[in-house]
Amino acid sequence: MTEIASCLETIEPELRVMTRLFSFPETVWDPPVRFVPHAEEDGGYYRVTFTDGGLTATRSVPVPDDPDPRLRALHRRRALRRLCKQTLYDLCRRLTGIHPPWGSMTGVRPTHLMLEALREGLSPEEAEARLIREFDVTPEKAALLKETALRQRGLPPPGDRFMDIYIGIPFCTTRCSYCSFSSGEIGDGHLVAPYMAALLREMAACAPLPGETGRTLRAVYVGGGTPTALPLPAFEQLLSAMRRFFPGAREYTVEAGRPDTLSREKLRAIREAGVGRISINPQTMNDRTLKIIGRAHTAKQVVEAYALAREEGLGHINMDVIAGLPGEDEADFARTMAAAEALRPESLTVHTLALKRTSRLSLENAPLPPGERTAAMVRMGLETARRMGMGPYYLYRQKYMAGNLENIGYALPGHACLYNVDMMEETTHVLALGAGGISKRIWPEEGRIPRAPNVSNIETYIARTEDMIQRKRELFER
Repeated sequence: MTEIASCLETIEPELRVMTRLFSFPETVWDPPVRFVPHAEEDGGYYRVTFTDGGLTATRSVPVPDDPDPRLRALHRRRALRRLCKQTLYDLCRRLTGIHPPWGSMTGVRPTHLMLEALREGLSPEEAEARLIREFDVTPEKAALLKETALRQRGLPPPGDRFMDIYIGIPFCTTRCSYCSFSSGEIGDGHLVAPYMAALLREMAACAPLPGETGRTLRAVYVGGGTPTALPLPAFEQLLSAMRRFFPGAREYTVEAGRPDTLSREKLRAIREAGVGRISINPQTMNDRTLKIIGRAHTAKQVVEAYALAREEGLGHINMDVIAGLPGEDEADFARTMAAAEALRPESLTVHTLALKRTSRLSLENAPLPPGERTAAMVRMGLETARRMGMGPYYLYRQKYMAGNLENIGYALPGHACLYNVDMMEETTHVLALGAGGISKRIWPEEGRIPRAPNVSNIETYIARTEDMIQRKRELFER
């Protein structure tokens, strides 16, 4: 099979993502398939054509070369995939007249392309112009990417000599309707003790790995789930183990997302453990919406939790909100933004609602909100962040997002979260502990990121902890 034929045989899923941007039904991929690429190599160029009725779109790019056969094959596959997607984008744009805000970009990490252009020596303005010209990104989104990338370049640089630690607590008080994370309701708590015993065993066994592989800790992130859903003794046990096994990182974050899980004692334990950053995440400050999405707390409890955290001396609080939640309009989101300004978090993450496959909203076939409405909310988030003195520092996208928009994190100067940047840009090795955690080893020159996933099911994780430990040793010691 030729190089081109091999690529075309595997590219259909990516082309499906492209046609969704233009609201084509999935039936266009039923036989006979409506959009079939014709690709050829001619005179050192790849050329791709898509035709539909009387309309045709054609693009070509030079065939990449590299003295290393593996890198040459990798770069050629990437070039062909990108060329096919962009050519189909051109045709769909002509057929529909729709201009998606991110143009032909369908990947999770659009900042990669901006950073790639800057590494090539382009000025920020030249890189911005390239994204508009080659990917049809709107000027608004290209400017946002430029600002985000420049802010990332001002952070302590990542690299092969660093490792991040993720510690997962897969318990919540209730399950949100939009959630697809590997978490379960804590219920009567009967799984907490065996889970903590397994997690501490994994932490102890894996703690030597950074030093044994010659790497320094960069960021430690305790996520979930909701770590603060743990009873106080188990939560204190977790923080003590974190500090004992993973000392000396540049940054420590603990998700304290649900205000109804917080107490003065837990917040004090967080501060005394040396944690510099927490998240208290309302998602919305409208009580009606909180009930709809399954969060068992009120907006008033969010305000009280922020006050308690400030009293306990926690100086960096992040707030997560979601644009496009069921039943919300621009006025509802404006109330949430007004509350954010009043609470003055040091960082603000504005998510766009995404229908994740295993979430209750997806299983119930809930529709995404209108793109124009969600776009107005996302713009409102940007304006609010700017009024609070924040700038964008990380950005990512997901499938099935309302309005084909993005998730974006804003922060005051000096308050960007290194772990968030490392995860989104995939620039630092990750040692992930606990159910559902995914460890990653980064090989940027080869374009490889091998992974060692932990099982998501809590009972299975408890039974197979030794297997999870061995997976990570095999990943990082080879």
